[in-house]
Amino acid sequence: MKRFFQPIEKDGCSKKPAVSARQEDSKATEEEDGEKNESSAEQHREQKKEPLKFLTWNANSLLLRVKNNWPEFSKFVTGLDPDIIAIQEVRMPAAGSKDAPKNPEQLKDDTGASRVEKQTLLRALSNPPFGNYQVWWSLSDSKYAGTALLVKKCFQPEKISFSLDRTDKKHEPDGRFILAEFESFRFLNTYVPNNGWKEEETSFGRRRKWDKRMLDFVVQLSHKPLIWCGDLNVSHEDIDVSHPDFFRSAKLNGYLPPNKEDRGQPGFTISERRRFDAMLREGKLVDAYRYLYKQKDMDCGFSWSGNPVGKYRGKRMRIDYFLVAEKLKERIFSCQMHGRGIELEGFYGSDHCPVSLELLPSETDLSQE
Repeated sequence: MKRFFQPIEKDGCSKKPAVSARQEDSKATEEEDGEKNESSAEQHREQKKEPLKFLTWNANSLLLRVKNNWPEFSKFVTGLDPDIIAIQEVRMPAAGSKDAPKNPEQLKDDTGASRVEKQTLLRALSNPPFGNYQVWWSLSDSKYAGTALLVKKCFQPEKISFSLDRTDKKHEPDGRFILAEFESFRFLNTYVPNNGWKEEETSFGRRRKWDKRMLDFVVQLSHKPLIWCGDLNVSHEDIDVSHPDFFRSAKLNGYLPPNKEDRGQPGFTISERRRFDAMLREGKLVDAYRYLYKQKDMDCGFSWSGNPVGKYRGKRMRIDYFLVAEKLKERIFSCQMHGRGIELEGFYGSDHCPVSLELLPSETDLSQE
């Protein structure tokens, strides 16, 4: 969503009246004072304002993106200039040797190969524009899942936690959760477990438990505004997928789950969508993209795209979100998916495209300017 400004037409003659030397001196002094005041106001804003611009992206292996797509993605981030960047599917293992306890907040570096990979990744994150950010990790024991949160150094969170229990040290299995608490809101980055295709503990069972815990979490913390983003692995409505009938009838190797509500493409089953709807309703959350755009957009209205080769070519889903507390919805300025088409333009090597959110300043920030 863009703002357009109408040029103001000048009244009367375009010729300027003569100005005396004293008037010129007075005007110059006023302009200097005005510039000083504006500079002071700008510094005050930089010190006091809250984060307003956010980016989420499932990188589908951050190391691979660094090796193959980093110049393009760096240019994109430089242009967008987000205050917070949320990454999912980092796919870097946590620190710790084999059979030893792992540290999910640190990258593995106890072997020659892991040290090289760590150095490659950290070097990329130390260069512009990423050197302006502080990074928090929540990593899996292996090259699987994992999340990262990058926050501009001028915005210091009051607290960072890594589990739905909000304990300081505990991490969710596979590093799927990072919560940053700021003075006026909470910011949550999650990589939600895929539902899978079968009635198994590592498939349907795992996702049901996650959704139940997430519902409890958003309800219990609804007293402070929440911004929740990430790969949420669900398409809420029919307009959130390119081909609803295809995804509804999808099956793996001919298998049909006993419960009809569990049938179909993971992320588009009736049971997942109902649970997601309950989170929005009971957690008093608003889907920022759908709040702005009510119609299906077949060109750039989806965040995940199937393999360009095979039966999933052109089959796309919107499973990456920004959900914001209802009390923040009037401040939603823009929410945009930055990929388009079936050739994965703007996906930067991943099967997901970046999604951004921008909020208008709060009334408190405006009153301080």
